[in-house]
Amino acid sequence: MNTIRITTPLTGEVARGLKAGDRVLLSGVIWTGRDQAHKRLVALLDEGKPLPVELKDQVIYFVGPCPAPPGRPIGSAGPTTSYRMDAYSPRLLEACGLRGMIGKGARTSPVVEAMRRCGAVYFAATGGAGALIAQCIKRCELIAFPDLGPEAIYRLEVEDFPLVVATDASGATLYS
Repeated sequence: MNTIRITTPLTGEVARGLKAGDRVLLSGVIWTGRDQAHKRLVALLDEGKPLPVELKDQVIYFVGPCPAPPGRPIGSAGPTTSYRMDAYSPRLLEACGLRGMIGKGARTSPVVEAMRRCGAVYFAATGGAGALIAQCIKRCELIAFPDLGPEAIYRLEVEDFPLVVATDASGATLYS
């Protein structure tokens, strides 16, 4: 199986071309966010207020990174279990044009259906490999919700982040 190199922003054409099981090396800018950040983003949408980040054709990594050791942009950065974001993901996909999500574990049916409607993909990162993943992160910048600590939204610049397409834009998944 070949490895597919992709760069953000993640267009609909590229996302729809990926298939469940494809190995991917992702480079470019991605955003972090866990359940508390997702909850705040959806609340801002509900209030008609602008979001602190433009999510159209972007990728969110479900991670709460560890503090950076000296000389590194970030500490260990392993994926969070994705179902914690499932209450919020359909809204971000549909209202904002979010194109990709990175985490671990299966997604619920409402998320997969929203992905199908919107042409989005879900990537799996290797759980337990946070130190290795951190080596792919070249820059880390706090963007929003600093009171959430590691659950704040960060802008990450990544290079050759190894992923697997766990659920593709047609709804095919490795978890069934």
